[in-house]
Amino acid sequence: MWLLVITTLLWAASFSLIGEFLAGRVDSWLSVLIRVAFAAFVFLPFLRWRGFSAKIIALYMLVGACQLGIMYFFVFQAYKYLSVAEFLLFTVLTPLYVTLIYDLLERQRLRKGYLFSSLLAVIGAAIIRYDHLSESFWLGLVFVQLANIFFAVGQVGYKRLMEVHPIPQHQAFSWFYIGATLVALTGWLLFGNKTMIPTTHAQWWVLLWLGVVASGIGYFMWNYGATKVDAGTLAIMNNMMVPAGLLVNFAIWQQHPDWLNFTIGASLIVASLWVHKRWILLPPSHKTSSPQRD
Repeated sequence: MWLLVITTLLWAASFSLIGEFLAGRVDSWLSVLIRVAFAAFVFLPFLRWRGFSAKIIALYMLVGACQLGIMYFFVFQAYKYLSVAEFLLFTVLTPLYVTLIYDLLERQRLRKGYLFSSLLAVIGAAIIRYDHLSESFWLGLVFVQLANIFFAVGQVGYKRLMEVHPIPQHQAFSWFYIGATLVALTGWLLFGNKTMIPTTHAQWWVLLWLGVVASGIGYFMWNYGATKVDAGTLAIMNNMMVPAGLLVNFAIWQQHPDWLNFTIGASLIVASLWVHKRWILLPPSHKTSSPQRD
Protein backbone atom coordinates (compact mmCIF):
# COMPACT_ATOMS: atom_id res chain seq x y z
CA MET A 1 0.00 0.00 0.00
CA TRP A 2 2.77 2.45 0.93
CA LEU A 3 4.53 1.79 -2.38
CA LEU A 4 1.37 2.93 -4.15
CA VAL A 5 1.20 6.07 -2.02
CA ILE A 6 4.86 6.94 -2.60
CA THR A 7 4.52 6.37 -6.35
CA THR A 8 1.41 8.55 -6.44
CA LEU A 9 3.39 11.43 -4.95
CA LEU A 10 6.24 10.73 -7.38
CA TRP A 11 3.92 10.83 -10.38
CA ALA A 12 2.06 13.92 -9.23
CA ALA A 13 4.72 16.22 -10.69
CA SER A 14 4.80 14.37 -14.02
CA PHE A 15 1.37 15.56 -15.16
CA SER A 16 2.37 19.21 -15.01
CA LEU A 17 5.83 18.63 -16.50
CA ILE A 18 4.40 16.93 -19.58
CA GLY A 19 1.80 19.62 -20.11
CA GLU A 20 4.20 22.53 -19.62
CA PHE A 21 7.38 21.34 -21.37
CA LEU A 22 6.65 18.53 -23.84
CA ALA A 23 3.08 18.46 -25.17
CA GLY A 24 2.91 20.09 -28.60
CA ARG A 25 6.67 20.78 -28.59
CA VAL A 26 8.22 17.31 -28.82
CA ASP A 27 6.74 14.57 -31.01
CA SER A 28 4.47 12.31 -28.94
CA TRP A 29 6.02 9.07 -30.11
CA LEU A 30 9.54 10.41 -29.59
CA SER A 31 8.66 11.54 -26.06
CA VAL A 32 7.36 8.06 -25.31
CA LEU A 33 10.40 6.40 -26.88
CA ILE A 34 12.92 8.48 -24.94
CA ARG A 35 11.02 8.03 -21.70
CA VAL A 36 10.67 4.25 -21.86
CA ALA A 37 14.20 3.82 -23.26
CA PHE A 38 15.62 5.57 -20.18
CA ALA A 39 13.48 3.30 -18.01
CA ALA A 40 14.68 0.20 -19.90
CA PHE A 41 18.32 1.15 -19.27
CA VAL A 42 17.63 1.25 -15.53
CA PHE A 43 16.59 -2.42 -15.54
CA LEU A 44 18.85 -3.67 -18.33
CA PRO A 45 21.38 -5.18 -15.85
CA PHE A 46 18.64 -7.52 -14.59
CA LEU A 47 17.75 -8.89 -18.04
CA ARG A 48 17.66 -12.71 -18.01
CA TRP A 49 16.22 -15.19 -20.47
CA ARG A 50 17.52 -18.56 -19.22
CA GLY A 51 14.91 -20.47 -17.28
CA PHE A 52 11.98 -18.54 -18.75
CA SER A 53 9.78 -19.78 -21.57
CA ALA A 54 9.29 -17.63 -24.65
CA LYS A 55 5.58 -17.41 -23.78
CA ILE A 56 6.23 -15.94 -20.31
CA ILE A 57 8.73 -13.42 -21.68
CA ALA A 58 6.29 -12.40 -24.42
CA LEU A 59 3.47 -11.90 -21.90
CA TYR A 60 5.57 -9.63 -19.67
CA MET A 61 6.65 -7.68 -22.75
CA LEU A 62 3.00 -7.39 -23.76
CA VAL A 63 1.87 -5.88 -20.45
CA GLY A 64 4.75 -3.41 -20.67
CA ALA A 65 3.76 -2.52 -24.22
CA CYS A 66 0.20 -1.82 -23.06
CA GLN A 67 0.88 -0.06 -19.76
CA LEU A 68 3.68 2.18 -21.00
CA GLY A 69 4.18 2.13 -24.77
CA ILE A 70 0.61 2.42 -26.00
CA MET A 71 -0.71 4.21 -22.93
CA TYR A 72 1.93 6.96 -23.06
CA PHE A 73 1.20 7.63 -26.72
CA PHE A 74 -2.44 8.41 -25.92
CA VAL A 75 -1.37 10.48 -22.90
CA PHE A 76 0.87 12.74 -24.98
CA GLN A 77 -1.84 13.02 -27.66
CA ALA A 78 -4.40 14.04 -25.03
CA TYR A 79 -2.21 16.87 -23.76
CA LYS A 80 -2.49 18.52 -27.18
CA TYR A 81 -6.18 19.16 -26.51
CA LEU A 82 -6.48 19.40 -22.73
CA SER A 83 -5.12 21.40 -19.85
CA VAL A 84 -3.43 19.50 -17.02
CA ALA A 85 -6.54 19.88 -14.87
CA GLU A 86 -8.84 18.60 -17.64
CA PHE A 87 -6.54 15.65 -18.26
CA LEU A 88 -6.67 14.72 -14.58
CA LEU A 89 -10.45 14.99 -14.58
CA PHE A 90 -10.75 12.50 -17.43
CA THR A 91 -8.63 9.89 -15.64
CA VAL A 92 -11.35 9.30 -13.06
CA LEU A 93 -12.73 6.22 -14.83
CA THR A 94 -9.48 4.26 -14.47
CA PRO A 95 -10.58 2.52 -11.20
CA LEU A 96 -13.66 1.15 -12.94
CA TYR A 97 -11.56 -0.22 -15.78
CA VAL A 98 -9.20 -1.88 -13.29
CA THR A 99 -11.96 -3.65 -11.36
CA LEU A 100 -13.87 -4.66 -14.48
CA ILE A 101 -10.83 -6.08 -16.28
CA TYR A 102 -9.51 -7.89 -13.20
CA ASP A 103 -12.85 -9.51 -12.43
CA LEU A 104 -13.32 -10.60 -16.02
CA LEU A 105 -9.83 -12.13 -16.14
CA GLU A 106 -9.90 -13.82 -12.75
CA ARG A 107 -13.50 -14.74 -12.07
CA GLN A 108 -15.41 -14.16 -15.30
CA ARG A 109 -17.90 -12.20 -13.21
CA LEU A 110 -18.14 -8.77 -11.59
CA ARG A 111 -17.89 -8.14 -7.83
CA LYS A 112 -20.38 -5.45 -6.95
CA GLY A 113 -18.55 -4.42 -3.78
CA TYR A 114 -15.34 -3.65 -5.66
CA LEU A 115 -17.32 -1.75 -8.27
CA PHE A 116 -19.06 0.31 -5.56
CA SER A 117 -15.85 1.39 -3.77
CA SER A 118 -14.24 2.24 -7.12
CA LEU A 119 -17.30 4.26 -8.08
CA LEU A 120 -16.95 6.30 -4.86
CA ALA A 121 -13.38 7.15 -5.88
CA VAL A 122 -14.56 8.15 -9.36
CA ILE A 123 -17.23 10.45 -7.92
CA GLY A 124 -14.69 12.01 -5.57
CA ALA A 125 -12.25 12.73 -8.39
CA ALA A 126 -15.03 14.13 -10.58
CA ILE A 127 -16.14 16.51 -7.81
CA ILE A 128 -12.60 17.88 -7.58
CA ARG A 129 -12.44 18.83 -11.23
CA TYR A 130 -16.04 19.48 -12.24
CA ASP A 131 -15.37 22.69 -14.09
CA HIS A 132 -15.83 24.47 -17.38
CA LEU A 133 -14.28 22.36 -20.13
CA SER A 134 -12.60 23.59 -23.31
CA GLU A 135 -14.22 23.10 -26.71
CA SER A 136 -11.73 20.43 -27.74
CA PHE A 137 -12.42 18.31 -24.69
CA TRP A 138 -14.29 15.56 -26.58
CA LEU A 139 -11.22 14.51 -28.57
CA GLY A 140 -9.09 14.83 -25.47
CA LEU A 141 -11.62 12.71 -23.58
CA VAL A 142 -11.31 9.91 -26.14
CA PHE A 143 -7.51 9.90 -25.93
CA VAL A 144 -7.53 9.89 -22.12
CA GLN A 145 -9.99 7.00 -21.96
CA LEU A 146 -7.87 4.97 -24.37
CA ALA A 147 -4.86 5.74 -22.16
CA ASN A 148 -6.89 4.72 -19.07
CA ILE A 149 -7.91 1.42 -20.64
CA PHE A 150 -4.38 0.42 -21.68
CA PHE A 151 -3.03 1.53 -18.30
CA ALA A 152 -5.62 -0.65 -16.56
CA VAL A 153 -4.90 -3.60 -18.88
CA GLY A 154 -1.19 -3.30 -18.10
CA GLN A 155 -1.71 -3.10 -14.33
CA VAL A 156 -4.16 -5.97 -14.18
CA GLY A 157 -2.16 -8.04 -16.67
CA TYR A 158 1.02 -7.68 -14.60
CA LYS A 159 -0.83 -8.52 -11.37
CA ARG A 160 -2.39 -11.64 -12.93
CA LEU A 161 0.93 -12.75 -14.44
CA MET A 162 2.56 -12.53 -11.03
CA GLU A 163 -0.26 -14.66 -9.64
CA VAL A 164 -0.15 -17.40 -12.27
CA HIS A 165 3.40 -17.15 -13.73
CA PRO A 166 5.52 -15.48 -11.01
CA ILE A 167 9.15 -14.58 -11.71
CA PRO A 168 11.53 -12.24 -9.84
CA GLN A 169 10.00 -8.81 -10.32
CA HIS A 170 13.22 -6.96 -11.16
CA GLN A 171 13.74 -9.47 -13.98
CA ALA A 172 10.11 -9.20 -15.06
CA PHE A 173 10.54 -5.47 -15.42
CA SER A 174 13.55 -5.79 -17.67
CA TRP A 175 11.26 -7.51 -20.20
CA PHE A 176 8.36 -5.18 -19.31
CA TYR A 177 10.34 -2.12 -20.42
CA ILE A 178 11.70 -3.80 -23.54
CA GLY A 179 8.11 -4.44 -24.64
CA ALA A 180 7.24 -0.79 -24.09
CA THR A 181 10.38 0.38 -25.92
CA LEU A 182 9.66 -1.79 -28.97
CA VAL A 183 6.17 -0.35 -29.27
CA ALA A 184 7.43 3.22 -28.89
CA LEU A 185 10.25 2.69 -31.42
CA THR A 186 7.87 1.18 -33.97
CA GLY A 187 5.40 4.01 -33.47
CA TRP A 188 8.04 6.69 -33.87
CA LEU A 189 9.53 5.13 -37.01
CA LEU A 190 6.10 4.75 -38.64
CA PHE A 191 4.17 7.78 -37.42
CA GLY A 192 6.55 10.15 -35.65
CA ASN A 193 7.26 13.71 -36.70
CA LYS A 194 11.05 13.60 -37.09
CA THR A 195 11.34 17.40 -36.88
CA MET A 196 9.76 17.74 -33.42
CA ILE A 197 12.72 16.83 -31.23
CA PRO A 198 13.85 18.09 -27.80
CA THR A 199 15.66 21.39 -28.29
CA THR A 200 16.15 22.76 -24.78
CA HIS A 201 17.97 21.59 -21.68
CA ALA A 202 14.68 21.80 -19.76
CA GLN A 203 13.00 19.34 -22.13
CA TRP A 204 15.87 16.86 -21.78
CA TRP A 205 15.87 17.16 -17.99
CA VAL A 206 12.11 16.55 -17.95
CA LEU A 207 12.50 13.47 -20.17
CA LEU A 208 15.32 12.21 -17.96
CA TRP A 209 13.16 12.63 -14.85
CA LEU A 210 10.17 10.98 -16.52
CA GLY A 211 12.24 8.09 -17.82
CA VAL A 212 14.53 7.21 -14.92
CA VAL A 213 12.46 8.28 -11.90
CA ALA A 214 8.76 8.48 -12.82
CA SER A 215 8.86 5.46 -15.18
CA GLY A 216 11.94 3.41 -14.31
CA ILE A 217 11.54 3.53 -10.54
CA GLY A 218 7.90 4.62 -10.33
CA TYR A 219 6.33 1.88 -12.42
CA PHE A 220 8.37 -0.79 -10.70
CA MET A 221 7.12 0.39 -7.29
CA TRP A 222 3.56 0.76 -8.56
CA ASN A 223 3.34 -2.70 -10.12
CA TYR A 224 5.19 -4.31 -7.20
CA GLY A 225 2.70 -2.64 -4.87
CA ALA A 226 -0.16 -3.79 -7.10
CA THR A 227 0.79 -7.41 -6.46
CA LYS A 228 0.49 -6.84 -2.70
CA VAL A 229 -3.05 -5.41 -2.60
CA ASP A 230 -6.45 -6.50 -3.86
CA ALA A 231 -7.86 -5.20 -7.14
CA GLY A 232 -10.30 -2.84 -5.41
CA THR A 233 -7.57 -1.04 -3.45
CA LEU A 234 -5.48 -0.82 -6.62
CA ALA A 235 -8.43 0.70 -8.45
CA ILE A 236 -9.03 3.32 -5.76
CA MET A 237 -5.35 4.27 -5.55
CA ASN A 238 -5.45 5.11 -9.25
CA ASN A 239 -7.66 8.07 -8.39
CA MET A 240 -5.45 9.32 -5.56
CA MET A 241 -3.31 10.71 -8.38
CA VAL A 242 -6.06 13.24 -9.15
CA PRO A 243 -5.84 15.30 -5.92
CA ALA A 244 -2.06 14.75 -5.72
CA GLY A 245 -1.50 15.89 -9.31
CA LEU A 246 -3.75 18.90 -8.89
CA LEU A 247 -2.03 19.98 -5.68
CA VAL A 248 1.33 20.00 -7.49
CA ASN A 249 -0.21 21.87 -10.41
CA PHE A 250 -1.70 24.43 -8.03
CA ALA A 251 1.55 24.88 -6.10
CA ILE A 252 3.93 25.15 -9.07
CA TRP A 253 1.82 27.01 -11.61
CA GLN A 254 -0.14 29.14 -9.15
CA GLN A 255 -3.54 27.80 -10.13
CA HIS A 256 -6.52 28.76 -7.97
CA PRO A 257 -8.65 25.72 -7.19
CA ASP A 258 -12.16 25.52 -5.87
CA TRP A 259 -11.02 24.45 -2.41
CA LEU A 260 -14.49 23.34 -1.33
CA ASN A 261 -14.83 20.90 -4.25
CA PHE A 262 -11.23 19.81 -3.83
CA THR A 263 -11.70 19.04 -0.13
CA ILE A 264 -14.99 17.21 -0.63
CA GLY A 265 -13.67 15.17 -3.56
CA ALA A 266 -10.36 14.23 -1.91
CA SER A 267 -12.20 13.25 1.28
CA LEU A 268 -14.53 11.01 -0.71
CA ILE A 269 -11.59 9.23 -2.34
CA VAL A 270 -10.00 8.60 1.05
CA ALA A 271 -13.38 7.48 2.40
CA SER A 272 -13.72 5.01 -0.48
CA LEU A 273 -10.51 3.33 0.72
CA TRP A 274 -11.93 3.07 4.24
CA VAL A 275 -15.25 1.66 2.97
CA HIS A 276 -13.39 -0.85 0.83
CA LYS A 277 -11.14 -2.01 3.65
CA ARG A 278 -13.82 -1.97 6.38
CA TRP A 279 -16.91 -3.31 4.63
CA ILE A 280 -15.78 -5.15 1.51
CA LEU A 281 -12.47 -6.89 2.31
CA LEU A 282 -13.19 -7.96 5.89
CA PRO A 283 -14.88 -11.35 6.33
CA PRO A 284 -18.50 -11.16 7.56
CA SER A 285 -17.47 -12.38 11.03
CA HIS A 286 -15.13 -9.39 11.43
CA LYS A 287 -17.80 -6.85 10.53
CA THR A 288 -19.80 -7.54 13.69
CA SER A 289 -18.97 -4.93 16.26
CA SER A 290 -20.55 -6.74 19.24
CA PRO A 291 -18.78 -9.93 20.40
CA GLN A 292 -20.95 -12.96 21.04
CA ARG A 293 -21.58 -13.88 24.67
CA ASP A 294 -21.91 -17.33 26.22
